[in-house]
Amino acid sequence: MKTLLKSLCLFALLFTSFLYAQTITKSTFMVKGDCAMCKERIESTAKKTGAKAANWNADTQQLEIEFDGAKISPDQILKKIVEVGHDNEKFTATNTVYENLPSCCHYERESSFLKNETTEQSSKKENQFFVRGNCGSCKARIEKAAGNAGADSASWDAETQIVTLNFNPTKTSADSILKKIAEVGHDNEKYNSKNDTYKNLPGCCLYDRELPLGVKSDLVHHEEAPAPTPKKDFSQNADHFDKSIEEVRLIKLADATALSKKEASLTFNIGTKELLKAACCNLSESFETNATVDVSFTNAVTGTKQLKMLGLDQKYTALTKENLPSIRGLAAPYGLNLIPGRWIGGIQLTKGGSTVVNGYESITGQINTELLKFNEQPETAINFFGDVNGRLETNITNTSQLDEKWNQTILLHGNATLGKTDSNHDGFLDQPTGNQINAAYLLNYNDLENSGLGSHFGISFVKDERFGGQTAFDKKNDRSQQSAYGVGIDLSRFEIWNKTGYIFKDKPYQSIGWMNQFTTHQQNSFFGHRNYWGNQNTFYSNLVFESIIGSTNNKFKTGASFLYDQYDEDYLTQNYKRTETVPGVFFEYTLTGLKYTLVAGARTDFHNLAGTQFTPRVNFKYDMTPKTILRLSAGRGFRTANIFAESQQYFGSNRQIEILGNGGKIYDLQPEIAWNYGASVQQEFKLFNRKATLVADFFRTDFQNQVLTDLDVSPQKIFYYNLEGNSFANSFQTQLDFTPARNLEMRLAYKYYDVQADFLGGKREIPFMAKNRGFFNTSYSTDKTDNGAFWNIDATLQLIGKQKLPNLNSNPSEFRLPEFSKSYSTLNAQISRNFNKNIRAYIGGENLTGYTQNNPIIDVQNPFGNYFDAGMVYAPIMGANVYFGLDFKF
Repeated sequence: MKTLLKSLCLFALLFTSFLYAQTITKSTFMVKGDCAMCKERIESTAKKTGAKAANWNADTQQLEIEFDGAKISPDQILKKIVEVGHDNEKFTATNTVYENLPSCCHYERESSFLKNETTEQSSKKENQFFVRGNCGSCKARIEKAAGNAGADSASWDAETQIVTLNFNPTKTSADSILKKIAEVGHDNEKYNSKNDTYKNLPGCCLYDRELPLGVKSDLVHHEEAPAPTPKKDFSQNADHFDKSIEEVRLIKLADATALSKKEASLTFNIGTKELLKAACCNLSESFETNATVDVSFTNAVTGTKQLKMLGLDQKYTALTKENLPSIRGLAAPYGLNLIPGRWIGGIQLTKGGSTVVNGYESITGQINTELLKFNEQPETAINFFGDVNGRLETNITNTSQLDEKWNQTILLHGNATLGKTDSNHDGFLDQPTGNQINAAYLLNYNDLENSGLGSHFGISFVKDERFGGQTAFDKKNDRSQQSAYGVGIDLSRFEIWNKTGYIFKDKPYQSIGWMNQFTTHQQNSFFGHRNYWGNQNTFYSNLVFESIIGSTNNKFKTGASFLYDQYDEDYLTQNYKRTETVPGVFFEYTLTGLKYTLVAGARTDFHNLAGTQFTPRVNFKYDMTPKTILRLSAGRGFRTANIFAESQQYFGSNRQIEILGNGGKIYDLQPEIAWNYGASVQQEFKLFNRKATLVADFFRTDFQNQVLTDLDVSPQKIFYYNLEGNSFANSFQTQLDFTPARNLEMRLAYKYYDVQADFLGGKREIPFMAKNRGFFNTSYSTDKTDNGAFWNIDATLQLIGKQKLPNLNSNPSEFRLPEFSKSYSTLNAQISRNFNKNIRAYIGGENLTGYTQNNPIIDVQNPFGNYFDAGMVYAPIMGANVYFGLDFKF
């Protein structure tokens, strides 16, 4: 009997399981999301709706659900998921619900992902049709056209983009009505309006013709434009394999400049649209239309520009390429000129303390440059550029796919400055002549979807020669055989790097990456009778492991790095050699909450010359509302100064260099240490009924052992010494980005700097830093024609306040400077014409206000005398410059 009962129970259990298996269904659907909170929201909603099990994968954007088909349908589950804010392959969330998600959950709303169907669309009935439009005027026009075509009544809804028609089929048809609606300017699901008719609509009625049918223009068109998610390629942005290596957000960055709402730090993504607003011949010119970075004016002697961030020199900003150390050490004075603008795929600019994973040198922020990569389709581009001052340039770029897993990029650049310009007739060239040859090759391997392995390899070489000085100087003759003052700068640089990463199988949140780079940089130069030669060999390695603690709300990165710098410099008759070895370890923790993100990290570096250095950094973001974001940051950084490389703008003078050492191991000086603190508020709102963004930020930097460059002790000397006392930089900036009308973008900014230090003679302002700066940029584009043709006009106005100038009062009166410079303004503008998707022409002007500095060279008639100084440049030295260019793609 017992045996029989056991048999019956076993049979009942098997039968029940069989019945259960017959009704339980497994299905997979595409659902949009971004982070751990998205995962929890999607899965919990699916389960509450009736799913037996739910598993959403952030990497594949796929939701796997198990459900009883007799009790609930997949559509019911997906509808509930869209109601909490997540677009999926069947339904689209309303704009209001999406906006109310925490900013870290604001995924990219790509129309290609969706099936052009909103929750309202799913219930569209017979005689309801999608018709594009925007406003009340559109509604009146559409309904009137329908009536003229024979409809008894018509009702168009701006939110759903649906027109409901009532008509007698014996008198008219839906096709006839929709054709009439198209004739008055409104595209619909059967007919498109003619371009001329569309363009003649009032401005408020110009809907977005590229959106999916049924999606209102302001749902997508005025959203923040994050970078599209391309085919996965970890090597694009090796934020040390952040976001699990597999993701790249920089193959095509967002249009113009986008402030990331997701990052805990204040990070701007600068895209190709922004870079094309100006000539952008190299990295130093990539920020002409950006208010965050200040660009100095070209020095007549060196012909280069320098960047300043938060009121401090470029040397305090970490400049990386492919997130590997790039413009540092001996490359500081000219490195920005060695990255051609047409090679740049995107730039990430972070203000304040950046991640400890990237190293210890970042004090005021980080600027990372990404090179062009393959993006879905092979592309070859050729650019020709020239200006009226005799500067010519050619760029050739090619991206192609070798097979399913391999792709490559070939980058070629050449430029020459042939014109000998002396606009103020002082006998000195306004810019050096010379030429540059530059080449790079990138090879990418991507098998992250299968084996979890990805790798990026790069190699580059550049040779740059420049000659300046007096117009009578002949570079072909030996300097000892001529009396003219000459300047010669000969640079060569070679880089080779690799980044390899692995994502653990079934653990997309866990990865390991290893980066290695070798660089050699050499400079051979002379400034009159002053000779400078330098060579730097650098090896950098960084091993990063990323995973989670319990859930993806708690992420961490940890690893070890090694930096080797070998410096060899000759200045006049003295040789300076040193080798820096810096092994280091780091740990960074990221906590993600419903409305906040905390990134806290620390690293310890064992510097053979600077001793053990501890570098903590923290960034905190709090979403006060869906449209109001507060950020706080604090952190420490240190660096070793390269006094000769970083002061070459003053080499065009007869100042003698004196180092007031204090027993340090780098030029007899101690390493520089600084603390940076920052706070910012980002506010989105409606202006002219369109999205606008206002950002206000304040940063303070406090130094210890800062290496000061003192130009005030004597006009005939440069003193270098470590700070004894206080040195600080206060930076305040407010910036408004808005779109007052369709295709018209504007950016307004104001910056205030207070930068002071305790020099030998007492506390005073740092020279060549304007306390007040104003910035205005506007850009307008016409609508694209069917073949992709359009016009674009861009203009940038900068107002630069008075600057503290070095004290030259011990010079004779005719060779002195006032205490402060005059305020002035500059205007740059450009007009471009895209004839189609493959051909573009542009013409532009720089310094169109024509303002130039009077007598930029002191004692210009006696370049080998005691008072000669060509380093006191604080304003443009060249008048208006006009340039032109052509772009071809195929």
